[in-house]
Amino acid sequence: MKLFQKEFQLSAFNRGFHIITNKILLNIPEIKTIETGFLQVFIKHTSASLTINENADPTVREDFESHINIMVPENAPYYKHDYEGSDDMPAHIKASLMGASVQIPVTNGKLNMGIWQGIYLCEHRNYASGRSIVLTLWGN
Repeated sequence: MKLFQKEFQLSAFNRGFHIITNKILLNIPEIKTIETGFLQVFIKHTSASLTINENADPTVREDFESHINIMVPENAPYYKHDYEGSDDMPAHIKASLMGASVQIPVTNGKLNMGIWQGIYLCEHRNYASGRSIVLTLWGN
């Protein structure tokens, strides 16, 4: 059994949904040594999240952003946590809905995802700084 863990910083992204699969793979070259295993990707923030979805058509990411903004609007009159701006509390809710981690099987040194799947950074803040990502890879 092999075990690797790395932490790296993503540069700042605009608000929205962004494919980061290649950035993750660049930061964990040890994946090539794993025949059968798993990669867990974890984001160390409460106002951004991770998910896996369509990696080809960018309108899917645009539709995600549009839909989640309708589901969780800014400036709701019942929000009490608004010290950091109107996008702050909605960002926390969106991050909880989407999740802080994804886990992907690794087979023969590669992520074993569908051909149309990619890992998304879901950036829920208007003016976010870089995001810290922890990668944990294990397997044989």
